[in-house]
Amino acid sequence: MNTEQARFLAQYFANLMEGEFRATCSVLQAVPDGKRDYKPDEKSRSAWQLATHLALGDIWFLDSILAGAFVFDPAIEAAQREKFKTVAEVVAYYKREFPARLEQLRTMPDANLTRTVDFFGMFQSPAASLLGFANNHSTHHRGQLAAYLRAMGSKVPAIYGASADQPMATA
Repeated sequence: MNTEQARFLAQYFANLMEGEFRATCSVLQAVPDGKRDYKPDEKSRSAWQLATHLALGDIWFLDSILAGAFVFDPAIEAAQREKFKTVAEVVAYYKREFPARLEQLRTMPDANLTRTVDFFGMFQSPAASLLGFANNHSTHHRGQLAAYLRAMGSKVPAIYGASADQPMATA
């Protein structure tokens, strides 16, 4: 991948993720604190686990791409998760940290965008191309969490179009 291609991908994904950010905030905000232990099945993560994983995971993915290395320590994620006491705190964290990472991504040096980054020995790709993987990870977990909302007594926000609970705003 050359620098022009990497820069294009980085800008494309930064713009895409900026749009996804609004949808993720809406889904996170819809999680009721009183129902955060909800999970549809014993094998499933709880709503709280998904919400915190989604917020922390999005930042971790971007930090890993920015740093050029993927390192995951479950103890660090658990310690970060423990700092959150309410859904509002998770949302505030996400609203503060995610846009800051997108700005760092937009100004990332070309050489860092084209460098090969290893994803836990499973595959190696140029940093810019890993942004698609990061976006897919986020969309996947947001979809899981959105599917929990109505069963928890909450409303499903409009994500890519109107939901049964929220019509699309008209211009």
